[in-house]
Amino acid sequence: MEVKKAGASLDSVISGFNRRIAELQDLVIARNMYPVSSVTDLSAVDAAVKAMELQVQAIKDRLRDETLAIPKAKKLIDAAVKQQKKLQDLSIYVPSHIPERMSMLGLDTNRCLFPEGSHKNTGFGFLKLEEVPAALPKEKKGRSTPPLWFITAEELDSLSGYMRGRLTVEKINAAINDMATYAEANSQLISAPKKRVAGDSWEKALELRDIAMTEAVKGKHFFLETDMKGSALKPDNTGKAILTVLRHLGRVSETRIGPHRVIILLKRH
Repeated sequence: MEVKKAGASLDSVISGFNRRIAELQDLVIARNMYPVSSVTDLSAVDAAVKAMELQVQAIKDRLRDETLAIPKAKKLIDAAVKQQKKLQDLSIYVPSHIPERMSMLGLDTNRCLFPEGSHKNTGFGFLKLEEVPAALPKEKKGRSTPPLWFITAEELDSLSGYMRGRLTVEKINAAINDMATYAEANSQLISAPKKRVAGDSWEKALELRDIAMTEAVKGKHFFLETDMKGSALKPDNTGKAILTVLRHLGRVSETRIGPHRVIILLKRH
């Protein structure tokens, strides 16, 4: 019996050794399956993980900066909204088109006015500044300028479509600018002394003076229908439509004095 027990224990030990050897063989096979590429793959994975960690940290930093900037952005938005409201309130009183007013009177005035005995001076028509009397600036200072009462888009929209036609705020305001130029030219021609008025324009100056002294026109700026030779206001269908709109909106009034159709510029009340 003891011999049999000893033989069984030996068989058990041998079986254990055989199992251990088989496991070691499996480990050796697994270790030598990818001996080179395994190390490279693990290095690439490690580099990728580190790069991702850096990106995540950068995102966290950016989010922190954006979070800190939110209060400042809110203050800027509030200030912009307040400024926008102020500008909207102011825009109600500002016309959508303000044409540049001519500093000179135009070709008609230059042909009418000139100092006696002078020659043509390029850039100033027939006027020579050194020959203008010293009292002339006082005369200009006392004379008011023609009113420039532009219309707004709301006023134009309030008219009927038949009256508006194809007119725009820009066209009408440009015509208002032309009217002021005509009225200023007539005002200067009326107040100019005879020696500074060309011979062929003296008759017109006398007619304008007679018109200016009538009850309907006295003390007001005006121009004649025959003066409508500007770029925006001409004696055509468009010009007539513009005058109709301006009469309706209270910018001008009309009267007939002798053979002349007189357009009077009205001031803002």
